[in-house]
Amino acid sequence: MRKIEAVVFDMDGVLIDSEVLWRQVREEFAGDLGLVWGEVDQASTMGASTAMWARIMVERLQLRHRLGMDEGGVANEIIGRMRAKYAEHLPEREGAIQAVRLAASRYKVALASGSPNELAEYVLRVTGLNQVFQATMYGDDVEYGKPAPDIYWHVLAKLGVKPENAVGVEDSGNGIKSLKAAGMGIIAAPGPEFPLAPEVLAMADVHIQEMTQFSLELIEQLGGGPRRVRV
Repeated sequence: MRKIEAVVFDMDGVLIDSEVLWRQVREEFAGDLGLVWGEVDQASTMGASTAMWARIMVERLQLRHRLGMDEGGVANEIIGRMRAKYAEHLPEREGAIQAVRLAASRYKVALASGSPNELAEYVLRVTGLNQVFQATMYGDDVEYGKPAPDIYWHVLAKLGVKPENAVGVEDSGNGIKSLKAAGMGIIAAPGPEFPLAPEVLAMADVHIQEMTQFSLELIEQLGGGPRRVRV
């Protein structure tokens, strides 16, 4: 039996319904260049760090060959477009902010997001979660982004909690693989537009359809040992 001491949340797709915006921005960017950004392309970037998704975009769209654009150039372009979208409307996922506050009533809470620092910090300020999270790590802070476990190990070190005593909440395949590699409990909370492959979903201890289904009881069940719960 493991004692759960901390809950670590992802941001994009978990706290805010931003994966749709990321896809839209990348599709618009590619379209402006007469190119196509598809579903498989988008799936490859979900949960990835800025350096990783920028590299993927350069390679898949052949931006260096076509435009002489490098990873820094495409990152600045996409982040700028995302910042404009957030300024228009921040799409909070229903029940997500309350879920963080609920978890914080009993456990240490942290954020491990592959988002660029400036976007993640903006979200935390607007939602007020910068006053709730006890530790944060962003994609720009680690050399190896999800699906590598590094971002989770680093944020748990800040909390002083061992991986086996922590639970993560993720929506993407890269994120769930990261939690699995880190040795943490896993709550899968994919959005309806980005369902998880069965083999990825099978890695999770708990699967919830909506963030409104998050509860302290789910965390307590994970503390009772490995099991799979579907809500």
